[in-house]
Amino acid sequence: MSGLRQSQSVLHTWSGLLLGWILFGVFLAGTVSFWRDEISRWARPELSPAIDRVAVLDGAIGFLRGKAPDASSWTIELPNDRSAGTLVRWQPQPKKGGKARAERGFHNMQWLDGSGRPVHVRETRGGDFFYRLHFDLHYMPVTWGRWLVGVAAMMMLVAIVSGVITHKRIFRDFFTFRPGRRQRSWLDGHNATAVLALPFHLMITYTGLITLMNIYMPWAAIANYGGLKPMYRDLLTSEIKAERVEQAAPLPPLALIVADAERRWHGGHAASVRVLQPGDAGQRVVVSRRLSDRLVDGGDPVRFNGAGQHLSGPSAESATLAARGAMIGLHAGRFADLAMRWLYFLCSTAGTLMVATGLVLWTTKRREKFADATRPPFGFRVVERLNLAFIAGMPLAMTGFLWANRLLPVAMRGRADAEIAAMFQLWGVAIIVALLARPRYAWGGLFLATAVSLVGLVVADLFVTDTGLAASFVRGDWPMAAMEIAFLCLAAGFGWFAWRYWQQPTAPRPALRRTIAPRPAA
Repeated sequence: MSGLRQSQSVLHTWSGLLLGWILFGVFLAGTVSFWRDEISRWARPELSPAIDRVAVLDGAIGFLRGKAPDASSWTIELPNDRSAGTLVRWQPQPKKGGKARAERGFHNMQWLDGSGRPVHVRETRGGDFFYRLHFDLHYMPVTWGRWLVGVAAMMMLVAIVSGVITHKRIFRDFFTFRPGRRQRSWLDGHNATAVLALPFHLMITYTGLITLMNIYMPWAAIANYGGLKPMYRDLLTSEIKAERVEQAAPLPPLALIVADAERRWHGGHAASVRVLQPGDAGQRVVVSRRLSDRLVDGGDPVRFNGAGQHLSGPSAESATLAARGAMIGLHAGRFADLAMRWLYFLCSTAGTLMVATGLVLWTTKRREKFADATRPPFGFRVVERLNLAFIAGMPLAMTGFLWANRLLPVAMRGRADAEIAAMFQLWGVAIIVALLARPRYAWGGLFLATAVSLVGLVVADLFVTDTGLAASFVRGDWPMAAMEIAFLCLAAGFGWFAWRYWQQPTAPRPALRRTIAPRPAA
């Protein structure tokens, strides 16, 4: 049995190390993504909450009639308790002889207030950027990024299973923490964060692989459908067609249609309303459901004709599609209410710390074995600097994205890309610090910089927006106030990390071994 544990220990160490830095970034971005809607709400301070759904729908229809009366489709994304404002999109009629295509340009969408008046909102990706960063990475082809994340996730799964096998006292060690013991302290922290949310770690890693399994194992789709696109078209496309008959017709009352759809969902909530061929006798209305209503991911659409009469939906899904949707729902956590979302967030934070402590533990264990700790091997220095660049540098870089959201001109062209560029530029600065500064000072310095940056965001919001902490409390805008409080709590955590690092005693340098030549015989 000891031989098995020893072999699993080697597998655990190297499967966790080789792509551990990508795993850390994936876990960190995924952890932040559980508050994706709240971050997007904070990133658009121009929007205010809308309460009256009838007024929202009437205002959106009034705007679309004036802006795009001849469009082939209108889409109204309704606000909810986690968002603000109303987003409307429209698709122009296809040109003669051409095919209809969705135009996703910024000019084909508009944010509205609760009365249907246009609101000039800064261009930003908001929380969607961190969500896509979690599995697409950035500045590389999407397929390459997903393959790289998939390989890292597979190695994560191997590391979890081999870690359970190799640590024979892992559950007992979970209740033990010995501070100030260097290697022992890092191992205790690694064990605690691993065991604390072990079922979550297994679930989130396995479902992450399942959600993108068709990219990693496309052979069944190729054998049965000839490719992925035909399979998706056959299994997942449930949209109805609306043929234009060139005969004017009034739009049915959308508020009543939405209420009918929610009744058919047995208490579900509408997320969006899409009108196909609006104003024509051949028009159709499709109401999609909030993803937070149920575990199975998907819009569960209900369809109506131009007179507001029910046509179809919600439809019973096959067991295969329901299982697929449940895996995606479990991984993304969109079904979770506030309490469950906090549980997801805390467990994912434990996973992020588990990866970080594992990476640091690798260097801590090996540093104590060197005869001269001031001259470690090149490979050790590479791992140590990469730990610094990712574990301490990436959180600081993410605050750069938030600062760019507040400081860049609101009307700037290409503003969303500039926010992302600001994040990677700040990360580049952090990497330079990690490469040049002494690790003992760089760790604390980068953590302190992150803490100061987060506090600065809260202070800046008092002056550059009218949605700062005090103003949000006065208006009762609790999502915005919660974001500001979260920044302060995170700042306290990073400040504590910096303080703890600087409080650690400097390890005594091991004495250099000297070879003493034997005295010659007399």
